[in-house]
Amino acid sequence: MSTSKTIVWAKLRKDFPILDQQVHGKPLIYFDNAATSQKPRAVLDALRHYYECDNANVHRGIHELSNRATAGYEAARARAAQFINARSAEEIVFTRGTTEGINLVANSWGAKNLKSGDVILLTEMEHHSNLVPWQLLAQRTGAKLAYLPVTGDEGILDLSKLDSLLTEPVKLFAMVHISNSMGTVNPVADLCARARKLGITTLVDAAQSAGHMPVDVQAIGSDFLAFSGHKICGPTGIGILWGRQELLDAMPPYQGGGEMILSVEYQKTEFKKAPHRFEAGTPDISGPIGLHAAMDYLDAIGRENIWQHDQELALYACEKLAALNGLRLFGPKTGRAGLVSFLLKDVHAHDVVTLADQAGVALRGGHHCTQPLMHRLGVESTARASFYFYNTRAEVDQFVEVIREIRKFFG
Repeated sequence: MSTSKTIVWAKLRKDFPILDQQVHGKPLIYFDNAATSQKPRAVLDALRHYYECDNANVHRGIHELSNRATAGYEAARARAAQFINARSAEEIVFTRGTTEGINLVANSWGAKNLKSGDVILLTEMEHHSNLVPWQLLAQRTGAKLAYLPVTGDEGILDLSKLDSLLTEPVKLFAMVHISNSMGTVNPVADLCARARKLGITTLVDAAQSAGHMPVDVQAIGSDFLAFSGHKICGPTGIGILWGRQELLDAMPPYQGGGEMILSVEYQKTEFKKAPHRFEAGTPDISGPIGLHAAMDYLDAIGRENIWQHDQELALYACEKLAALNGLRLFGPKTGRAGLVSFLLKDVHAHDVVTLADQAGVALRGGHHCTQPLMHRLGVESTARASFYFYNTRAEVDQFVEVIREIRKFFG
């Protein structure tokens, strides 16, 4: 499978049982992949096998089931390191998702390293998950927030402002890799390199990129990177936080309890080294095992192939939608990731999504957890169609026809 042209993408749909159904009497067209992806049989089978054959607690037991569960759990950590080209499995922390990973960094690294007068630099297109934790940290520490602006409806970062913002008080630069509401692909490797020259710590939100394109943490050059399993064909409730080993080792625990300790006395506790010091209590064991299967599945297709397919589908959808009168498109005109956000004139996004659902098309309508960006654009919400490798051009054609009918309905 060297290029997307050699893959019959429609055949991959057979790996996803959920796609073979009707909604309101219409064949399901699932275009809400930026919110969560569907799960292939390989993942469902891995979860079923664990619960039917290997279910036990990890690390603490010495019986056979516990040994199997521990082996599967730690194999998933090693697989995650390979998936993003981390230097070691010890740099992989299991979390509940991107949100918890960023909160972990804010509450552990941030609480230790930030003080009053320091600056946290973000971008205006950040998801609430990469914004609210820093607001809370700033309130506790007296640090301040600054934002790299975006330009107009295209939603591209205004890099001409970067030098004036990367100043000595900036201690952290946290940025999204791909915008979940605009489809913008940010030059994170360049941004991290410019920050690193000034000794600024960096964090990348890879929730929308990890399952759609090759992600190499060593090439990106950030200090932290987080993503969620449920957006890359894995289960919900499992995610990955990657951090440089030296940073993780210097960070205090995020939560306390069992599993993350070496020894406990009534007055003091000694903690395990990273990553285990950040995984208090009985973990989600099936989640990493299902995530392992998802990573294997995606890499068998090739994320470079998925990336090409997604971009081609988004460009095709944009061209089709742009031909409709009274429709406002958001996001870059070139280099867009696999999603399209839009508004019909004088029609609320929720009305568009509700009527599309009646036609079997699953879209997302709202602020997409980017309320500040929506206000920056002068809107309250948008409708969003987001694609993955199991989506087809024929589905895009049907979706555009549904939008055309909705436009006619509202006159």
